[in-house]
Amino acid sequence: CENTPLRQGSEEYLDSEKYQLRPRDWETAERQGRTITPLITRLNTIRRSNPALRQLRDLHFHHTDKDAVIAYSKRSGSNTVLVVANLDPHHTQEATVSLDMPQLGLEWHESVPVRDELTGETYHWGRANYVRLEPGTRPAHVFTVLRPSNPQIGGSPTT
Repeated sequence: CENTPLRQGSEEYLDSEKYQLRPRDWETAERQGRTITPLITRLNTIRRSNPALRQLRDLHFHHTDKDAVIAYSKRSGSNTVLVVANLDPHHTQEATVSLDMPQLGLEWHESVPVRDELTGETYHWGRANYVRLEPGTRPAHVFTVLRPSNPQIGGSPTT
């Protein structure tokens, strides 16, 4: 296995690629749908179109009730991006994300439309939000916060 540690607790791997050349059949992987290339391409596009993701400052973590799910936001001027990601590459994770609304430039009672830049779906998020993240199909949400409003809070897409 490629990710076997060199020794217990080591960050170095027994079969580290820095010491070995491993031929990869990228074309077959792409034909079989076993590549993350489209996801990486989309993430790079999202990063280029969001100033908040192009700077190192203003990173804020938000609470989740599951250790395998991470949530953070970044702001730059009027651009706010909220990322919720499954850290477990093998299992679907469900969690409640509790947002620190003032860190998003909102009052605690407000809800806000967010557009998932990976899927194009729009949701209304408030202080507490349910997510279900599946490796291979929906490993993360990369939300752009659209504008403050007062619609009903819920986790279903609006489009």
